[in-house]
Amino acid sequence: MHVYFPIAEQSLHIFLVLGMGGGVGFLSGLFGVGGGFLMTPLLIFIGINPAVAVATEANQIVAASVSGVIAHWRRKNVDFKMGSIILIGGLIGSTIGSFIFKYLREIGQIDLVISITFAIFLLIIGLLMIFEGIRAILRSKRSGYRRKAHYHYWAHGLPFKARFHRSRLYTSILPPIFVGFIVGILSAIMGVGGGFIMIPAMIYILGMPTSAVIGTSLFQIIFVTANVTFLHSINTQTVDIVLALMLLAGAVVGAQFGAKISFKLKGEQLRALLGLIVLLVCGKIIFDLIIEPADAFSIMPFIVK
Repeated sequence: MHVYFPIAEQSLHIFLVLGMGGGVGFLSGLFGVGGGFLMTPLLIFIGINPAVAVATEANQIVAASVSGVIAHWRRKNVDFKMGSIILIGGLIGSTIGSFIFKYLREIGQIDLVISITFAIFLLIIGLLMIFEGIRAILRSKRSGYRRKAHYHYWAHGLPFKARFHRSRLYTSILPPIFVGFIVGILSAIMGVGGGFIMIPAMIYILGMPTSAVIGTSLFQIIFVTANVTFLHSINTQTVDIVLALMLLAGAVVGAQFGAKISFKLKGEQLRALLGLIVLLVCGKIIFDLIIEPADAFSIMPFIVK
């Protein structure tokens, strides 16, 4: 049974859409990511216009993240104070990013920018996460080895410090705001929750314990992606609400199962597995960029008449 999606201007099989939503929702609960790094490329792969895929996926991430947060909150694995600080930067960044998205769409370059941005970030993050995950697994097997909870960088000496009891940290609020700002911009342009960047940053820059990272990441993703959805619906009218609702239906269920399984795996195992998935998606995007296109196109921003 096929369903027609008005904004995407395409018909898709209902079980394909529900299955995609459920699968990505499962990854959301398992890894603490919104799932946009996977869902947005998948929507593009099946023929959805990139601009519509980005704006619609931001909406889908909201519900998947809410479902995941509830599961982690029940286990007291959410640092709401840290999440709120990160959210400040996220709201500012996502607002600026939505206007950048609108400008790129007006000059006809948003599709190319989305693909290149995904390829670059997924390649870098995927390699780093696999490397760190494997290194952590090898270290954990060494007898007598004890890894530091986190390392201190220059960022920890910045002013405006606050105490975060759930994360057992006393650090400046400036790094969390900056991380949220960068992720907010990427969320607006790429249609992602930013978890594939946020989680490594929270662990290695902010020094948060892995147990609190996933739930806290999902908490701030809810509000950042909600802001992105609102701005895209006003500025570019590219949010396909019918497609988003069907993706949501699958994602909410999938996120609950993912959250349950995440508690059975070690942090280093999760990072290595997520890194592998990121690289697989990146490989498909790069392949689509380098093969000869079916239709000729130009990367010139505009032609002066």
